[in-house]
Amino acid sequence: MSHQLRGKAACVGMATTGMGEAPSRSAMDLMAGAVLDALEDAGIPLAEVDGVFAANAVHSMASMSLSEHLGIVPVISDNSNVGGSSFMQHALLAATALEAGLINVAVIAYGSNQRSAGGFQGVSEPLPYEAQFKPRNPITSYALVTSHYLHRFGVTREQLAEVPVAARAWANLNPEAFMYDKGPLTVEDVLAARMISDPLGKLDCCLVTDGGAAIVMTRADRAKDTRHTPVHLLGAGVAHYHRMISTMPDLAVTAATTSGERAYAMAGLTAADMDSVQLYDAFSINTLLFLEDLGFCAKGEAAEFIKGGHIAPGGGLPVNTNGGGLSCVHPGMYGLYVMIEAIAQIRATLDGAPAPRDVGGWVPGTKLALAHGNGGVLSAQATTIWGAPETV
Repeated sequence: MSHQLRGKAACVGMATTGMGEAPSRSAMDLMAGAVLDALEDAGIPLAEVDGVFAANAVHSMASMSLSEHLGIVPVISDNSNVGGSSFMQHALLAATALEAGLINVAVIAYGSNQRSAGGFQGVSEPLPYEAQFKPRNPITSYALVTSHYLHRFGVTREQLAEVPVAARAWANLNPEAFMYDKGPLTVEDVLAARMISDPLGKLDCCLVTDGGAAIVMTRADRAKDTRHTPVHLLGAGVAHYHRMISTMPDLAVTAATTSGERAYAMAGLTAADMDSVQLYDAFSINTLLFLEDLGFCAKGEAAEFIKGGHIAPGGGLPVNTNGGGLSCVHPGMYGLYVMIEAIAQIRATLDGAPAPRDVGGWVPGTKLALAHGNGGVLSAQATTIWGAPETV
């Protein structure tokens, strides 16, 4: 018996704005602009929006601030923030509210001008077991996990370097990517880059960019009447095991194991069914961990799995096809871009590859795509599975 939420809500509009650098725009400008562009993409007027979901590092009550800015009086307003995976959680909540008949049109939005503002402006509560050691988080925590993983499974930095190399290869096919015209990477380039926090070098770390993003969701019956072929939410799951890295139960296993199981169960699908995979790659280690925890390979085998460009263009499994957070865009919280890329790959199959990426980067025949988000220091994990109408 299929889950009651499976395929009942769909994305009918999406937009990104200010990707890379947007020096004249605030976080709110970017967030609101993306919403208006996404509604235009869907062909739905602003007046019909009655569900607002938003999170960023600037506005503590982001959905309220966004609603006020756009003149929306929502029935449901949610600004729950679990870091970069917030937006996958928002998609699940929006689908629930839509199916319950509480709302008719939901927008999910994000905006950040962190590059123009001189760095990520997030505020985090003190972490009592770690503060005394003065970690430079998040990278200190990710470096700890990376060091543990390399030692535990006998993986080398050369093997890890294939992650940013593959991400750049995808970015070189995407004119919207921040690193589009910066040329390809080699393993040697990654190893020679300045060390930031051993064993993570500069090219193992995500970009620092500006950017706004938004999607529009409606019920499946309404979705048929919008401008583009709808892309349905087939499954979603969220989970977190810890907040501080010092309380992570196993440094090589994330809560993606649980969020993925829940998403697959709702969708009635497995990892083997996915045509493309979009993962939150804040650091190169993320890609290895999530490929394993989401069932694409066994624990400790991701380095061998990605060998020889297996996740790069032309490989066996298309991963982070926009270039990811390592080479496309990363405005502090990247999760909404992960979902947009998954949805865009399916839409390209359904409606044709849109510009400006008609130069490449689309995966022909994509009808099922997984988008996974990560929040905190490998803390909050959220998995969504999107599909073409024929997969519902």
